[in-house]
Amino acid sequence: MNAPIADTLSSRARRPRFLQRLLPKAGVFLKLAASGAVAALAFPPAHLVFVLPFAFLMLMRAINGARDMRQAAWAGFAFGLGLHTAGLYWLTNAILIRASEFWWFVPLAAPGCAVILAPFAAVPAALSRLAPRGWRRGALFAGVWTLCDMGRAFLFSGFTWNPLGSDWAFHGFLGDVMIQPAAWIGVDGLTLLTVLLAVLMPLGRREALLGVVVLFLWGAVGAWRFETVASGVKTDERVSPIVVLAQGNVAEKDKIGRADVRTVFERYLRLTSEGVKAAVAEAASAQGPARPVVYVWPETAFPGVLEEEPVARSMVARAATGAAAGMIGSLRQASDGHWRNSVIALDDSGAVKGAYDKARLVPFGEYQPAFIPLQIVPGGGMTPGPGPVTWRLPGLASVGPLVCYEVIFSGHVVDRRHRPDWLVNVTNDAWYGDSAGPRQHLAAVRMRAVEEGLPVARAANTGVSIVYDARGHDMGRLEWGREGVLVRAVPPALPPPFFARFGQEIPLVFCVLTIVVAVFGRRLPPISR
Repeated sequence: MNAPIADTLSSRARRPRFLQRLLPKAGVFLKLAASGAVAALAFPPAHLVFVLPFAFLMLMRAINGARDMRQAAWAGFAFGLGLHTAGLYWLTNAILIRASEFWWFVPLAAPGCAVILAPFAAVPAALSRLAPRGWRRGALFAGVWTLCDMGRAFLFSGFTWNPLGSDWAFHGFLGDVMIQPAAWIGVDGLTLLTVLLAVLMPLGRREALLGVVVLFLWGAVGAWRFETVASGVKTDERVSPIVVLAQGNVAEKDKIGRADVRTVFERYLRLTSEGVKAAVAEAASAQGPARPVVYVWPETAFPGVLEEEPVARSMVARAATGAAAGMIGSLRQASDGHWRNSVIALDDSGAVKGAYDKARLVPFGEYQPAFIPLQIVPGGGMTPGPGPVTWRLPGLASVGPLVCYEVIFSGHVVDRRHRPDWLVNVTNDAWYGDSAGPRQHLAAVRMRAVEEGLPVARAANTGVSIVYDARGHDMGRLEWGREGVLVRAVPPALPPPFFARFGQEIPLVFCVLTIVVAVFGRRLPPISR
């Protein structure tokens, strides 16, 4: 016998049986995790959507080759682990800011979250085995995948980050076109379409051709809507404002250390004064009704508790002379003694006219799930507010305030009883560094503009501060890492799109229909030769 072959057989004979069973499985597991990591390249800001059919092909082959549903579930778990570890790698940056306390958690942040999210990929992988191979199994997988994605809204305080439908929010006109169907079916409907294309196109020439046709129609319908959709008619005398977005570019370590809060406050006063003067001049030179001016500071931009600082509010009002109102991110302590992450509305005199408390808190960042025995969140965390509201400030078009993370929740960002004329989102993405995280967050903001048919003004501490119109079109931005001020007229709202009227029921219905067709449909006839 050949000596190398004999040595190999001998080494295998000496290997313990449990290793013989484990190592081949480990190899498959790692390949599937790698496939999931490749699929993460489709997330913002890379948007490499063409990798999805190749990545999902590997997963579907593993599902088809699995002995049973349990093995298929493990294949889905491995894929989801790779997908979310790669997609959430930037969480490590937040831990590094407090590395002296949580150094041991640095290598665990992204994989730890991925372990929690991976079962949402394992479930569709397992259940897809209920349908025969081919398009029916792929359709069942896509329908259940999307339902599980929607179910992430109920995980802890909710974590619907990075739905695959947001992969189409490319920067520029192409993204404007491809995200327009979200006005009818929401980002979850786009996720369903995306997964259907990814799992069905590799099945054969017929499926690939059908996928190309779907993509062409998708783009054509999106371009038609983007170019033809009409602005909504104002129903009252209020006019959309000129918004002044102040971006202080304060490093997160400086915010936490509170080394020089006076300098930070003075920086925002200066930016506000510069921006309001420019906005007032623009309003005076514009034709038509005079537009009011409103200034916005990012999440927790005020280095204190604004409601308890009348002198500071007066200084803000003086700096903003000429503005009708302002919205400032600040902590506040409610009457129950609990801390809130809030937006405070001020009138032109600096008096408090409203306070909105963040309703969706960041798991492990702003609140700590009860099953975690180690105290990670400083001070025990925040207390959530009751949910979306609509502010009707004197002289301004009605506005819906949103704080940071809660803008990612499709169908849950607007008070349905009192639809606002525009949305304002204050945020601080400095925790996550100049990484994919802030860009993924930005894509969610853009999707909400399309779904709700409302313009969105976003003030971010380190960027990206931006104004989107009601089609999700970029009207101007301040990029990451810049100190400055963005002055833009808020575009008008559109009539409520189909999704804005019916919400998550729309993608839910499409998911159920897809699953029903997959379970009870018939096999396609072969292509005639």
